[in-house]
Amino acid sequence: MTTILHPTPDNPIPGKPQAGFFDGAGGRKIRYAVFKASAPATRGTIVLLQGRNETIEKYFETIRDLTSAGFWVATFDWRGQGGSERLLPQPGPGHVEHFADYERDLTTFLEQIVLPDTRLPFSIVAHSMGALVALSLAPMLASRIDRMVLLAPFLGLSGQAIGERGIVAIATVMRWFGLGNLPVRRDKERPTPFASNPLTTDSRRYQRNLALIDARPHLRIGPPTGRWLSESFRAIRRAMRREHLTKIIVPTVILAPTADALVPYLAMEFLASNFRAGHLIPIDGARHELLQEADRYRAQALAAILAFLPEADGEEADLSPRTMEDA
Repeated sequence: MTTILHPTPDNPIPGKPQAGFFDGAGGRKIRYAVFKASAPATRGTIVLLQGRNETIEKYFETIRDLTSAGFWVATFDWRGQGGSERLLPQPGPGHVEHFADYERDLTTFLEQIVLPDTRLPFSIVAHSMGALVALSLAPMLASRIDRMVLLAPFLGLSGQAIGERGIVAIATVMRWFGLGNLPVRRDKERPTPFASNPLTTDSRRYQRNLALIDARPHLRIGPPTGRWLSESFRAIRRAMRREHLTKIIVPTVILAPTADALVPYLAMEFLASNFRAGHLIPIDGARHELLQEADRYRAQALAAILAFLPEADGEEADLSPRTMEDA
């Protein structure tokens, strides 16, 4: 496990997880980990889905909070990032061939890892790009997932040098001319200083995440490729259609940071207004990475997650075959 997961001095591994790799779509190696609940009464399993350029290690603190509350947590690194297999000969750019590959990997994870190895009921907690994958796949998840929490779902892009339409146009042209595997901009040699970062107001968590990448630079990816952007915006358009949203019956909470400089808050409001199964909860003043935010914002997000997801069912936990085996 120590060679699969990478703790740092201020970011230890929660508990003793099962970690390894599974074969995703096209045989790509996908790194995953399953963390058992540390509380006596089990509340089920949270499938924790990361955003772009994130890793299992970045969520160790959140995983510890969730397992302490009675949840098992099952998570994995998306293809092409973190500890999962890269998709290009040059490992730097963030790339995907087809957005549907993310959905296929999630489906495989649910079928091969979550269903046989964890505890019912299953819920999804997903951030940013991970929330877009969950939203896109949601019509097919009703028989597997009881509830979903989407944190700052990737529904658009703001705060860039050019507008969203310009970004989409550039990505589309790159793809037309066979340049979709190239990054849309140069990789920065140095990380963004905390004072000008758009992700969090918490300097300690921000520096902790930078220290992780300093210690394990292979976990990081750089700017997205033209194809990644093109595929992602196609997925956004598809997932935001009313005919798609009406097919989703999984009860869903959308946690929307009002000071998000990356995803427009209005896009999250629009989603909620057209999403019968969804309910919007604004987190006033928070930035994009709610689970990496300052305590005053992060605590609101965690409280909303824990209040919305199923309560402990002691009888069900006691009768679980895996509980009996553990005993």
